[in-house]
Amino acid sequence: MKPELMWLVWVTILTGLIWFPYILDRTMAWGLPDTVGYPAAPKPQSPWAQRMKAAHSNAIENLVVFATLVLAANAMGVSTGATVFAASLYFWARLVHLAAYTMALPWVRTLGFAAGFVAQAIFAWEIVAR
Repeated sequence: MKPELMWLVWVTILTGLIWFPYILDRTMAWGLPDTVGYPAAPKPQSPWAQRMKAAHSNAIENLVVFATLVLAANAMGVSTGATVFAASLYFWARLVHLAAYTMALPWVRTLGFAAGFVAQAIFAWEIVAR
């Protein structure tokens, strides 16, 4: 398997697991019946869990772009040092973004997001340049 695809798998696994901690917090805040139900007026969750849920939504939105670029590059046979670097950069950038968003570190969160964008831009450039 090409490294870019492996990084895509790791990003997807990370994105697929983000929900777990904030659902545990929801269960603690709301109780199990409301967590699995549809409460009319749910209690607020912990601030960190609210931020993690927002980070999860952001990760899903950006995974669509990243995955499309990685899969397009793979279909075109584009695999360069730049795409391998960009794929690993994207994973680590998303991990930083998640941690910084959850811990309310605004500048670090923004840098993590920007690094992920740069990784996507590298992929786009490598595809368009072919």
